[in-house]
Amino acid sequence: MGDEKMENFLPPYLQNNAVVRALNDTYTYFSERRQSLGLSNPGTVENVNREVQRDVFLNNFMFSGLRADINRPLSVSPLFQYSHSFAMGSQGLPPYGFSAIYGSRKWFLQGNLDNDGQLIARTNYKWSNSFVTKCQTQIASGPGQAVINIDNEITGKDFTASLKTINPQLIEGGLTGVVIGSYLQSITPSLALGFETMWQRVAMNSGPETALSYVARYKGSDWIASAQVLQAQSAFNTSYWRRLTDKVEAGVDLNLQFMPGMGGGGLMGGGGLMGGGMRKEGTTTVGAKYDFRTSTFRAQLDSSGRLSCLLEKRVLPPVQITFAGEMDHLKQTAKVGLAVSIEVASEDMMNLAGADAAPPSVPF
Repeated sequence: MGDEKMENFLPPYLQNNAVVRALNDTYTYFSERRQSLGLSNPGTVENVNREVQRDVFLNNFMFSGLRADINRPLSVSPLFQYSHSFAMGSQGLPPYGFSAIYGSRKWFLQGNLDNDGQLIARTNYKWSNSFVTKCQTQIASGPGQAVINIDNEITGKDFTASLKTINPQLIEGGLTGVVIGSYLQSITPSLALGFETMWQRVAMNSGPETALSYVARYKGSDWIASAQVLQAQSAFNTSYWRRLTDKVEAGVDLNLQFMPGMGGGGLMGGGGLMGGGMRKEGTTTVGAKYDFRTSTFRAQLDSSGRLSCLLEKRVLPPVQITFAGEMDHLKQTAKVGLAVSIEVASEDMMNLAGADAAPPSVPF
C-alpha cells in the first residue's frame, strides 16, 4: 500500500499538473531509494521486544491452581473451533469459560464468555495485504466495565503504522477516551526507529493529557536489542535477546522507573530528571527458553528475588500437560499451577492434520 506510485491515486486532471508531477517525481525517487536499501518490515511498536517478552519470558504463560482445557476443532480451512476451560484455586482465571474461534483469509473472530457473564470479543478484518482493522470489546456486569478497543494497522515493506482508540465517545460535545498513534520505520537492514504518541481525556470537564515515547530496535545475525523511553510511565526499558543454539533462546530485560518521592516533582520537574524528590526503581529480569522434541521449558529470575519456571509437555498428540511454579524469596511466598489440555478432534480431522501436526494457527 505504501509502495504504490502516487500518480495512481490522483484524478486524471491532476496528473499533468507541474507541481503535482514534481512532487510525484520526488516521491518516486525516495521510494526507489528505499527499495534499493533492501529494508524489511520491523514489526510494531507494541511488539518491539516481543522475542523477550512474548517468546522467552513467562509473563503471558504463568498461572496458579488447577486448569483443564478441552478443545474441539471442527474445521481447518476455514479455521473453526470451540473450547471449554475449567479452573480451580486460581486468582486470575474464572471457574468456567467458553471460547469459540473462526478464521478465514480475511476474517478472524473470537469470543470468550465466563461464568460471571463477562464477554470478550475480538474481530479482525483484513482489508488488503497491508491494512488490517482489529476490534476488541469487553462487557462485564459491573458499572464502568465496558471497554472497546479499535486498532487500524498499516504494514508496509519497511514500516508499520498504527492508530488505536480506546473507549472513544462524542456524546458529551467533544472527544473523550484514549487515542494512541505509533510508527516504526526501518532505517537500515538492522536498525529501526519509531515513536508512539498518546492522547487521553477522561471527561469534558477535565483537560486532555498527552505523552510521547520513543523506541529503537537493532537486529544482528542471532541477537536483537531494543530500547524504549516511555514518557507516560516515566520509565526507560531495554531488552536483549539471543539465540544460543537451534533449541535454546535467552533474554535480558531492564526496566527503570522514575517516580516522585517525598520531595514532589514530576519526571522533568523539581530540578530536572534526577532532581528534587525523584525516586528511582529498577528491575532486571533474565530468562531462558529450551525447546525439546515434545516439550518446552521456560525459566526466569528477576532482581527482586522471584524465580519462575514453566514446562509444557505433549504426552500424546492430543494431550498436553503444563506445569508452572513461582517462588518469591523476599516475600516468602510460592505458587504452583498444573494444567491439562485435550484436543478432541474427529477421525477425519486427525487424518487431515496428521498425527504429529500442531493445532492450526489463526490467520492474523
